Amino acid sequence: MKKSVIYARVSSVTDRQSTERQIISLGDYARSNDYEVVKVFSEHISGATKNAERQALNQCIDYAVANKTDILISELSRMGRAIWEVLESVKRCVDHKVNVVFQKEGLQLFDADGQVNSIMAVYVSCLALCAEKEREAIRFRLHQGRELAKQKGVRMGRPSGSIKSREQKEQEYGKVIRLLRKGESLRNTAKLCDVSLSTVIRVKKEFSL
Repeated sequence: MKKSVIYARVSSVTDRQSTERQIISLGDYARSNDYEVVKVFSEHISGATKNAERQALNQCIDYAVANKTDILISELSRMGRAIWEVLESVKRCVDHKVNVVFQKEGLQLFDADGQVNSIMAVYVSCLALCAEKEREAIRFRLHQGRELAKQKGVRMGRPSGSIKSREQKEQEYGKVIRLLRKGESLRNTAKLCDVSLSTVIRVKKEFSL
């Protein structure tokens, strides 16, 4: 039985979305295709976040490379919405003989003989470009919606009192601040505090650490 890991991602950083559906679906897919799932990686992080800041994605690829396992992903856009970043992650997997299976698209990097699927690069490039353009379209529609709301006199931004004070943030991210002051790296701080890398970067900037 082939060994595999699962990578799941949702864009919302709140409880509004969950990776549970993806994980269950990929688990079912794994069982039906004789994969043994040895580890699951998941994260709540925006699709706009650069892949270098996606802690769980990087841990997933690192683990797969070190343990020579396949990676199961629900759809290609979960790996990123910027075409060059997707291709960079895919190339790293190809270079280390790590197969990536995209459930929704029915695609994988290697064929049954362990050779790179010759047409895979074309598919990945096209689908990644479509995902990038989709994000640009969403951003355009949101911008247009905000401008229309402003013209109608709708007040934009968070409700009064919903923004955390510096003191509240200092209390909430106290451990992050302490580790950064001690010189701990951004990635290790995120891991030790069980927060996203983007959160650590934001705290570092806000508190001038």
